[in-house]
Amino acid sequence: MPPETTLRQFQQLIREMYSEKDIARGIDGTFMWLMEEVGELAAALREGSAAEQSAEFADVLAWLATIANVAEIDLTEAVHKKYGTGCPGCGKFTCTCDDMEKP
Repeated sequence: MPPETTLRQFQQLIREMYSEKDIARGIDGTFMWLMEEVGELAAALREGSAAEQSAEFADVLAWLATIANVAEIDLTEAVHKKYGTGCPGCGKFTCTCDDMEKP
C-alpha cells in the first residue's frame, strides 16, 4: 500500500483482504467488532503510548471501511456528499456553529 493512500483505495484494500469473511459476518457482527475497536481506541487515548494510539486509529478506520463495504457504501462518496461543501450545520469550511450544537 502506498503511503499516500486515498480513502477509496483503502476501502478497496480492505474489501480485497476481508470481503468474504465480512459478508459472512454481516452488518451486525461487523458493527460489534467496530465498537470493540472504538473501545480499544478510547483506552489507548487514556493510557496508551503514541504507537498504541496510532494502531488503534488504524483499526477503527479499517473496521469502519469494513462495515461500509458490507453495507455497500462508498465512503469517499459519502464524505464528499456530507462534507464536500463545508460544515453540514453552517455550510462554511471553517465551522461557525455554536459549540453547544452538533455540526
